[in-house]
Amino acid sequence: MTTVYLGLGSNIGDRFEQLNTAIAGLRNAGVEVLEISSAYETEPVGEILDQPDFLNAAIKVRTDLVPEELLDLLKAVEADQGRQLGLPRHSPRTIDIDLLLYGSLEYESERLNLPHREVTSRRFVLVPLLELDPDLSKPDGSRLDAALAALPEDQDEVRLAGPLAA
Repeated sequence: MTTVYLGLGSNIGDRFEQLNTAIAGLRNAGVEVLEISSAYETEPVGEILDQPDFLNAAIKVRTDLVPEELLDLLKAVEADQGRQLGLPRHSPRTIDIDLLLYGSLEYESERLNLPHREVTSRRFVLVPLLELDPDLSKPDGSRLDAALAALPEDQDEVRLAGPLAA
């Protein structure tokens, strides 16, 4: 069993419900959910800024799935919740589940990079992760709290939105 950190985001429909449904879907598929961060509201970043704000959260899970199998499961949970494929990058979405950290593994394939390439550059990823584990580091030993402290103050405002029910 490997300890894994996942990032979740939603900006379509009942965002709290979307996050909770995704967590329930992972549990139902046999992923052991250990901890759930609070939900945080953030403005969109990336290529499409004219869309609703996101709710983001992180979860700490344990699984015996290898990275590519886990990625397949995450994509299936997204599809079950109506995530549309083939849209432009950074489009609005019912649910987005990112594989952020997979134990101490560094891994790269055509579909997946571990740790996630943006794990240290996005405040909306770092804040919920550090809520789960303030001492969390990447496999190379670089601390995530140091990455958060290095981000510009005016980048990616993150506002506490409340707890998740899942």
